[in-house]
Amino acid sequence: MTSSAQSNNRFRIALVGYGSHAGVAAEIARVRPMIEALADVVHCDLTLTQSLCDVNVDLLLVFGGDGSILHAAKLMGYQQKPALGVNLGKLGFLAAILPDELLAALPDLCAGRFKTIDHLMFETRVIRDGQQIHSQLGLNETSVLAGPPFSILDVQLLINGELVTTYSGDGLIISTPVGSTALNLSAGGPILRKDLQAFVISPINPHTLTNRPVVDLAEREYELVISHPNAGTAVVVDGQVLCNVLPGDRIQVRQAPAHFKLVEIAGHSYYRTLREKLGWGGSFRGELHSGDARAGRNP
Repeated sequence: MTSSAQSNNRFRIALVGYGSHAGVAAEIARVRPMIEALADVVHCDLTLTQSLCDVNVDLLLVFGGDGSILHAAKLMGYQQKPALGVNLGKLGFLAAILPDELLAALPDLCAGRFKTIDHLMFETRVIRDGQQIHSQLGLNETSVLAGPPFSILDVQLLINGELVTTYSGDGLIISTPVGSTALNLSAGGPILRKDLQAFVISPINPHTLTNRPVVDLAEREYELVISHPNAGTAVVVDGQVLCNVLPGDRIQVRQAPAHFKLVEIAGHSYYRTLREKLGWGGSFRGELHSGDARAGRNP
């Protein structure tokens, strides 16, 4: 649903989210009048199906979780707008602020008093018999998953055309810093600061223990070649299957010209997010817990 702005000089905001998800439609309905008191809502989509490429807005508010933000980034394509995620999901690395925090920040947001941080995006292309058959813009990661019948998959990795190694295991992940806290983290890969311009390559359950994640520059081209895929081997971009893999397919990943523009809210630093989302709270020295083996130590 789209409406025209009431005036040319008011801040323009778009509201999007999966209205079928718990609490999303109700939360948008609750905050919309407060937003409209300060800015113009020029676009509202509770299906996350409408293209955002040609929507002229100053700020995109995404209600939901990180999956909703990934989908919104896809809908913006190469015309990325500043985006802020309002967390109505579970974890929320990208959707970092809560609804009440949004209300507190509205005066500054609707006046354009915020800063954005550009995050690396990528293009994934699938080359078959010398022809490109698929191309997809992504934010988190490209992964090649072995799939049924779940035998070991051999994946050749080339960087700028040079053979690096052949990974044997359940698959391979090429992740951005934003995606480093997603599938890459589950596979034992490192966490990269989100504003770094780099990719991390992480094997999934490698058969050789010497295979370890590798971090390299974003401006390089990464190519995966699978000579003998399983029947169910697939290329997956940001959690969505792009295609099944046939023998000899080449999956190319490169830096995209577009950057995801994440709005940064005061008090929500990178390390605070990691500390809260990953349970890095720790405890103070001298704090004693029942059954703690350190109870007899001096503080």
